Amino acid sequence: MRGQSHDMVQLLTPDGVRVEHDEFQFSGSTDDLVGYLRDMILARRFDAEATALQRHGELGLWPPLLGQEAAQVGSAHAVRDADVVFPSYREHAVAMVLGVPLTNLLGLFRGTDGGDWQKLTKFKNYQIVIGCQALHATGYAMGLQFDGAVGNDDDGENAAVIVYHGDGASSQGDVNEAYVFAASYNAPVVFFCQNNQWAISEPIALQSRIPLFQRAQGFGFPGVQVDGNDVLAVKAVTDWAMDRARRGEGPTFIEAFTYRMGAHTTSDDPTKYREREEDELWRGRDPISRLTTYLRNEGAIDDAWLADVDAAAKELGAAARSSIKTLKSKTMDELFDQVYAENTVALEAQRREYAEYAASFGEDA
Repeated sequence: MRGQSHDMVQLLTPDGVRVEHDEFQFSGSTDDLVGYLRDMILARRFDAEATALQRHGELGLWPPLLGQEAAQVGSAHAVRDADVVFPSYREHAVAMVLGVPLTNLLGLFRGTDGGDWQKLTKFKNYQIVIGCQALHATGYAMGLQFDGAVGNDDDGENAAVIVYHGDGASSQGDVNEAYVFAASYNAPVVFFCQNNQWAISEPIALQSRIPLFQRAQGFGFPGVQVDGNDVLAVKAVTDWAMDRARRGEGPTFIEAFTYRMGAHTTSDDPTKYREREEDELWRGRDPISRLTTYLRNEGAIDDAWLADVDAAAKELGAAARSSIKTLKSKTMDELFDQVYAENTVALEAQRREYAEYAASFGEDA
């Protein structure tokens, strides 16, 4: 079965050298790769700014993506207009590639909006509850089947779902139930697991005695392990998985083998449970550095290009900082109005109950 190989798919080594793979090839151009590098650099800058904003008390929390840029950018570029994306809470680069205003993400972690904007985009809302998005995604994918949006002769009309979760979430009951339903109904869903080696402070070795991608075989669908710091390989594997989902061939599990170079969230201190040697090893596999090296050697970018991107990154950072002042808190009435397209009797009853509760504190409360 294609995609069940025990060899991790890699098309670009940590030293920036292109290599071949028997099953997967990158079909994009050098110009595409230049665009991917730009995306990764900008995503890293936004992530750094958001982390700093949390440290200054402007955000309640922030989950850094540092080190996972290639996994997110490569997979996001495999998403087509008809596809739908279900993230966890760390997919900032995916959101950026898909055109989600980054102020929307800041608003979530500042607590000024409930994510109602997700109704207008293929990128659905962040989920803090670990793993629940896998069930949401599988249900949505089954809905695509019922709507006849899968397996049509005209490939342009077909759609698929991709859902992101971490290695820790793969131990959750919700996620495993999603695998069962996806397999049973042959749902057009791709489970994209960013195995960043640590579920907060618990190493992957305590969660699984085998590579995570091999678990998929037990559920009855293909699993692939890809070098998550290699944007070419990630794009190639995700293209293949999304294409087979759109054709009606069912789910796929992708294990993007990467590393969380930062903290789990800004409330975490990874120096308490990780060895410095491990961190230094993975910094030598930095996804941005390897693609930069390759494109420099190809003559596709130079110092001037990097300077231009650095300037764009600084502008993005400044925009993120200034946007904080524009984020306005929503009233409870506004939040109640954004639950359903048409309010229900039960919801209106809850609104009245809340109003009575709030009034009990008096005007000066």
